[in-house]
Amino acid sequence: MRASTIRQILRYVAEMPEIISFGGGMPDPSCFPREEIRAIVNELVQEQARKALQYGTTVGCIELREELLKFMNSMGFKLEGVGNIMVTSGSQQALDLLARVLIDPGDLVVVENPTYLAATLAFRLFQPRFVGIPIDHDGMIIEALEEELRRLEAEGRRVKFVYTVPTCQNPTGVSMSMDRRKWLLELANQYDFLVVEDDPYSHVLFKPVEFKRLKAMDDEGRVIYMGTFSKIICPGLRVGWVAAESTIVDKMVIAKQSVDLCTSPLTQLIAAEMLRRGLLLQHIPNIIKVYKTKCEAMLESLEENFPEGCRWSTPVGGLFIFAYLPEKVDTEKMLQKALERKVAYVPGRPFYVDDSGGNTMRLNYSYPTLEQIREGIARLGEVVKEELR
Repeated sequence: MRASTIRQILRYVAEMPEIISFGGGMPDPSCFPREEIRAIVNELVQEQARKALQYGTTVGCIELREELLKFMNSMGFKLEGVGNIMVTSGSQQALDLLARVLIDPGDLVVVENPTYLAATLAFRLFQPRFVGIPIDHDGMIIEALEEELRRLEAEGRRVKFVYTVPTCQNPTGVSMSMDRRKWLLELANQYDFLVVEDDPYSHVLFKPVEFKRLKAMDDEGRVIYMGTFSKIICPGLRVGWVAAESTIVDKMVIAKQSVDLCTSPLTQLIAAEMLRRGLLLQHIPNIIKVYKTKCEAMLESLEENFPEGCRWSTPVGGLFIFAYLPEKVDTEKMLQKALERKVAYVPGRPFYVDDSGGNTMRLNYSYPTLEQIREGIARLGEVVKEELR
């Protein structure tokens, strides 16, 4: 087991509230639909307490799974029924359950490089061998993936699955182009592997980007889709879900039985009512507006305050900007200096499976206020300039 760099930084920041934190992936609390949730909870406790406050089924409440089926099919999915859906305690649990079911020691798992840190933490427990594929402004470079697959096949080795955050990728905020999405699925067929699509951010898209979710393009049952309400309702619900072939869902349900028995029925029913009443679709545009403004403020502040030789991603959505500093800078060592200036970020190296990226950092813009973004980036810019002197 390895400690999460992000969680360690968040714990440090929690003890020093004066620090401006760009560290976690926390949503803006002002975006939480508090009144809607309050009304739903009051109604549930008054009218459905026997169900909402009791243990639930491991696979998830039927009310939520039925609403999720409608929600996903409205986005172009081709799911046969609720047997293709299970509910998890956040999408992080889905990653853990998937690893328990699919990964044997030594299995080859392909990820973007950089990729979501907590996914690799979940996978590492089961001792896979990671294959990192570089990304650019159009997401995972599928040409590089194909070259790697060809090389592995010549050695008699086969990839178990490709893990990707194709839309508003974490940590960079870029999205995979449609051509590359099609190419990825073609390679999955040719080389016979599964594709794990982690999709926390596609509803927080604030630039016009043509895209389809990989699962909506899946005609062979190869894509395992993971969704979450953490970014579009609130993370405190701890409700995520998996959509996949029923044989895979059934195995993940068995794995979940020994982990937590069931996800909270109360929070599942809150999510189901948010969907059933149309409140979620009404709420999402507000989130997009807030995060678009904050992202633009951070990009402007980076341009104004970071020295020459630095560059950064331009997100199409999501919660993060990924910055690349001159190679002489070690952002892990620099973090202590930043904390002394009362500003925090996540060093980029833990997002890479090959231990590269020592000069990179992930910056979150969703949680801090606009004033904190401007002040925090100004402080961080000074730290970087000092590091380069």
